[in-house]
Amino acid sequence: MVPFRYSLIFLATLGLLTACSDSPDAAQAATAESSASTAAMPSAESTDAGTPFAVTEVAQFDAPWAMTFLPDGRLLVTEMAGNLRLHNLETGETGSIEGVPEVVHAGQGGLGDVLLHPQFEENRQIYISYVEAGDGVSGAAVARARLVLNESGGGELEDLEVIWRQVPKVSGDGHFGHRLAFDDEGMLWISSSERQKFDPAQDMSGNLGKMIRLNDDGSLPEGNPFADQGGVAAQVWSLGHRNILGLAFDAEGRLWAHEMGPKGGDELNLIEKGANYGYPIVSNGMHYDGEPIPDHDTRPEFNAPEVSWTPVISPAGFIIYDGELFPEWQGSGFIGGLSSQALVRVAFDGESAREAERFDLEQRIREVAQGPDGAIWLLEDGRRGGDGTLLKLTPKE
Repeated sequence: MVPFRYSLIFLATLGLLTACSDSPDAAQAATAESSASTAAMPSAESTDAGTPFAVTEVAQFDAPWAMTFLPDGRLLVTEMAGNLRLHNLETGETGSIEGVPEVVHAGQGGLGDVLLHPQFEENRQIYISYVEAGDGVSGAAVARARLVLNESGGGELEDLEVIWRQVPKVSGDGHFGHRLAFDDEGMLWISSSERQKFDPAQDMSGNLGKMIRLNDDGSLPEGNPFADQGGVAAQVWSLGHRNILGLAFDAEGRLWAHEMGPKGGDELNLIEKGANYGYPIVSNGMHYDGEPIPDHDTRPEFNAPEVSWTPVISPAGFIIYDGELFPEWQGSGFIGGLSSQALVRVAFDGESAREAERFDLEQRIREVAQGPDGAIWLLEDGRRGGDGTLLKLTPKE
């Protein structure tokens, strides 16, 4: 592959990342680490007449990152500092789930995604992603555990085991990715971002900058495209990715993923077996020092994005909606925007996609989820300064 000099200038340009990524400055990070608010808050509907939905503020969390609904309607929420919360939407009370492993909370790192096993009601297993320390370095990990709830509105994780790790662990505190999803066949998918190191996205001796496909216990499934290479390459489904922060399967079982571009060039990609998406050799953005990167159309051997955004939206969180509450949006994708402070609706037509609408919320949207009743739920991250807000979107009367 083509050698790159950009890792040498990375530290000099790190300060520019905030403009189109989710990196906090030092003051924001310090505030996030010291805040511990998880109090319920009075509901207050938005008066913004420019959106087709009402926005209700439901609760607050400390720098939340991800959420998932339990079958009983309660909500699991991760906070970056390492807290797993259980929020009761009926009572407004928030409890804690103990037994979360120690996490590295710095920059973009911390406790990440949370996901239920497809047979959760039988086995009570959940999956969490987080950043763990090495010898002066760090990397993402995924663990599974049994969720045991108590009568006090909390619970604990039992029999926790780590089933996957980023290889290699490296310095820095950005671009972990570690989004999780299950497909209809029970395969576990993990996004492993390139840790702001560029070249590893093309290096098959590690799993950085890759999309990972595993069995639910972390073992290697049949059918992965690089299995004959052995080692961590056998985990890989696709490569050449930068920073994937959202995964969703459509009704036909196709996997879509968005990723943050560098200075410009955020992407929505259709993930295909064995495909190379080109980073850092190609991108529809440029490096932070202004050095150009060849566009995708100059290298047709690399998969080009179905949608590309310049200026960036800084995508985070992703669902493909199939609920009844917003029937006109069935089959649409919804992507949270950090720097864009928006909710972006994507329309699909088979294997193509386009941005259909953008709703300005004036808040950094970190996570998107669909509730049991079809409402759309958002986590606003409070600029990592704590007081991130849980929002519920419902049709206007």
